[in-house]
Amino acid sequence: MDPEDFRQLAKDAIDYIVDYTESVRNRTVLPKVEPGYLHQIMPKEAPEHPDDWRQIIPDIEEKIMPGITHWNSPMFNAYFPAGHSYPSVIGDLLCSGIGCVGFNWLLSPACTELEVIVLDWLAKMMDLPDFYLASSNGPGGGIMQTSGSEGILVALLIAKQKLTRQLLENDSSLDENTIRGKLIAYSSDQSNSCVEKAGLLGSMKTRLLPSDKGGRLTGATLLDAITEDKEAGLIPCFVVATLGTTGTCAFDDLSEIGPICHKEGIWLHVDAAYAGAAFICPEYRYLMKGIELSDSVNMNPHKWLLVNFDCSVFWIKDRRYIQEAFSVDRIYLRDRGECIEKWAPDFRNWEISLGRRFRALKLWFTLRLYGVSGLQDYIRNHILLAKHFESLVRKDARFEIVAPASMGLVCFRMNGPNKLTSDLLKILTESKEIFMNQGKFGEKNFIRYAICSRIMCEGDVDRGWEIISSHADIIWPKHSLDCSALLMESAAKFNQWNQKRKEKIIPR
Repeated sequence: MDPEDFRQLAKDAIDYIVDYTESVRNRTVLPKVEPGYLHQIMPKEAPEHPDDWRQIIPDIEEKIMPGITHWNSPMFNAYFPAGHSYPSVIGDLLCSGIGCVGFNWLLSPACTELEVIVLDWLAKMMDLPDFYLASSNGPGGGIMQTSGSEGILVALLIAKQKLTRQLLENDSSLDENTIRGKLIAYSSDQSNSCVEKAGLLGSMKTRLLPSDKGGRLTGATLLDAITEDKEAGLIPCFVVATLGTTGTCAFDDLSEIGPICHKEGIWLHVDAAYAGAAFICPEYRYLMKGIELSDSVNMNPHKWLLVNFDCSVFWIKDRRYIQEAFSVDRIYLRDRGECIEKWAPDFRNWEISLGRRFRALKLWFTLRLYGVSGLQDYIRNHILLAKHFESLVRKDARFEIVAPASMGLVCFRMNGPNKLTSDLLKILTESKEIFMNQGKFGEKNFIRYAICSRIMCEGDVDRGWEIISSHADIIWPKHSLDCSALLMESAAKFNQWNQKRKEKIIPR
C-alpha cells in the first residue's frame, strides 16, 4: 500500500467509524450469529497476492459487523461502560501511527513525560493524596497499564516482595520459601474476579470475606480474619478494598480498613476501576474517605472517562517498592546517565511487560477536548439516568430493587423465586434487543442494569424498560411454565410488540 492509498483508506475508515457510531442506536445490540459463523465465510488460507484495499471496508460491514456486540449501543446495559469518544479514537490512531515502544525515556521522551503529566492531572482531578503525584516531590507516581486486573496483580506482587524482604532482614534464620507459603491476601466476596486470579498468578492464598448487608467489606470483618489467620501461623500481606464493586457498586469502608492495614503493616490496594471516575465530581469524594492510608490505587479511564480500551491507571505511594519488585537491568536497556527520576521514570521497571504503547495520547486528547467540566457533566448525567430507571422499576409491583441505585448501576429482580429473574434475563437476551447480565447477593439472583453508552438519553432508558416490562407481562402470570415453551411464546409476543414500536416514534 502506497501513501496515497493509505490516505484514502484511512479517510474511508474514519467515515465508517463516524457513521457506525452515529447509527449504533439502530443496530440490534447482540449479534444474531451462531458459533463458527465467521469460519464458514472466511477463506481457509491467507491471500497469496495482495487483496484490493477498496474491498476492506465493505468486508467490515458484511463479515465482521454481524458478529459484533455493540458495546456503545444505548441497549448495552451489562457489566460497566466501555469508554469511547472521538478524541480518544484520534489519540489511539496517532499512537499507532507514531508507533513508538516507550519502555525507557530515550526511546521517546514525550511518551514517558506526557504519561507522568496526564496522570498527575487525573490524580488532581480526583483529589487523590499528594503522595500519588510525581509533581509533589514525594516518592510516589503513576503508570498506565492494560487493565485493573493487571493493577491488582502488580500490587500483590509488590506487597509479596516487600513483606518477604522485610521479614528476611529482620530475621536471617527465616526461609524465603517458607515465608511466601504463609502469606495471605484478603478482599470482599463482592470484589472483582480478578482478585482471585491475582492470587492464583501470584501464588498467594486469598480469602474472600463476607460483605455486610450493604455489600461492603467492614473493618471488623477484616480484623477478625487477620486475627484468626495469625493465630494459625499465616502472615497477612495484602488487602484489596473495592470502591464500586462489580455486583452492586458498593463501597468498602476505607475509613475502617485503612487503619487496620496501617497498624498491621499490610499493603492496602484500592480498586476503583469503575466508580473512581466519579471522584472528579466533588460531591462523591466522601466515598473514598480513608484513601490517605492506601499504598496503591487503580482506576480505569477506559470505563467511565470516555477513553478507549486499554487505559488503566495505577498509582503507587512509594515507587521504590515497585522498582525493587520489577527491575531487571541489562546493558542493552540502559539509555542514560543521571536524570530526574520523577519526570523521566524508566517505566520498564514499573510493570510486568517491557514494551508499552503511547497510551497517554488518548487520555491527553480526551482530557483536553472535554475538559474537567465536560467529563463531570457526562458522569452526572449517567447517574441521573440510573435514578430514572430505578424510579421506573419501583413503580412496578412485580419487581424489587436489590440495592439502591449506585453511580450508573441499578440492581433489580422479579419478586418471587430466583427462577423468575433468571428466566426473564434469558428471554431478554434471546430477544437481542437489550443486553444485561446477572448478579447474586445473598440468596437473591438479580439483573444488573448499567448505564454504559455515551449517547444514552432518557428515551433510551424508557425504551429499555418497555422491553423488560413487555417480557415480564408474559412471565409473571405463568410461573409454572417450562422455560423453553416460555421462550417460544415470549418471542412471538415480543415480535408483535416490537413491530408496533417501530411504527411509532420513540423519543430519543
